[in-house]
Amino acid sequence: MRILVISQYFWPESFIINDIVSKLDGQGHDVVVATGKPNYPDGRVFDGYQAWGMRREHYLERIEVVRVPLWPRGPGGAKNLILNYVSFVLAGLVCFPWLLRRRSFDAILVFSPSPITQAIPAILLKWLKNAQLAVWVQDLWPESLAATGFVRNRYLLKAVGWMVKAIYRCCDKLLVQSRAFIEPVACHVNRNKIVYYPNSMSTETPVAPQQIPQELAQVLEQHFCVVFAGNLGTAQALDTIVGAVRDLKDDHDVRFVLVGSGSRFTWLADEKNALHLDNLVLPGRFPIEMMQQIFERASVLLVTLADQEIFSQTIPSKIQAYLAAGRPIIASLRGEGARVVEEAGAGIACPPEQVASLVESVRQMRRLSPEQRAALGRSGRAYFESHFDMDRQVVRLLEILGGAGP
Repeated sequence: MRILVISQYFWPESFIINDIVSKLDGQGHDVVVATGKPNYPDGRVFDGYQAWGMRREHYLERIEVVRVPLWPRGPGGAKNLILNYVSFVLAGLVCFPWLLRRRSFDAILVFSPSPITQAIPAILLKWLKNAQLAVWVQDLWPESLAATGFVRNRYLLKAVGWMVKAIYRCCDKLLVQSRAFIEPVACHVNRNKIVYYPNSMSTETPVAPQQIPQELAQVLEQHFCVVFAGNLGTAQALDTIVGAVRDLKDDHDVRFVLVGSGSRFTWLADEKNALHLDNLVLPGRFPIEMMQQIFERASVLLVTLADQEIFSQTIPSKIQAYLAAGRPIIASLRGEGARVVEEAGAGIACPPEQVASLVESVRQMRRLSPEQRAALGRSGRAYFESHFDMDRQVVRLLEILGGAGP
């Protein structure tokens, strides 16, 4: 099958779509990726790239990647983010048809974390190439805009809703990463177009060329470490984590290790210094190839989300990564993510944004014997292999794309 993958985010940025593309190619399909210039999550264009100009390159030395210019996300702020979103759409509409002018495709897959607007160039290409179009919905729009406070004007939110409805109606299939997405998406489009297709994760991550810093390894090996990995932003309820760190400050064996970067990293560093939180470790972001070294040394893995309805409907992608790592999990959230952790028998789910509940969950996990925690990890890994294994998921994806027609 000839497949065009469109995503504003792609390698060397760390997203699940990188592994999906690799698997599709490995199964003998002709895959091309259309994307922008890498700048997520820090908002700076990666070394070796420039924000302006078009570019062709190859992923894994054989998969063609075409890149269009875009406005980098920058250090934050609504203006930069809007320009980032709009620039990809405009550049995609103008440049992708030219860059792909000699190519034909059977199917187009849009990997769509925010913004949903990245599907707009795909709609044009669907018509130009006479291809089937499937959008893999990772975030609900306009609900996520309202939940994060990015857009508060109800008239603007209503206009975004009309745009989403128009985009969805141009698609042949809508893949949703959570069963809880089905009803909200069905408000915009015929239910027959919607397919539940959860995120997955490749467990064939290459061995890291270097070891994690010795100082970090010692912390992980010598203490009971609660490890959070991923984006450190507004949706992650970091105030709750800081509250738990503060309440467990006198427990000298417990460390909270927050691995990653994001819009609230500076705030976290300021809180650590202001409150003298020696039990809070902020090592920064690491390449995905090095994360297994961190996970395997963690006593427990932590996922948190803000207590908002929109977040209860999603399954954070880190849950699949945690399950695959085979380590026990504390999930400070509700809804679909909590359901998966509990159904997997992989750990403890506690109410979101409740410091006392998170503290008690950490203490409860610490009271377990190493063998009991290991059993939780094994149960989570078994659940991952049954529900989220990437090889199985890619086979299912091909079935969906092959039958994407009306």
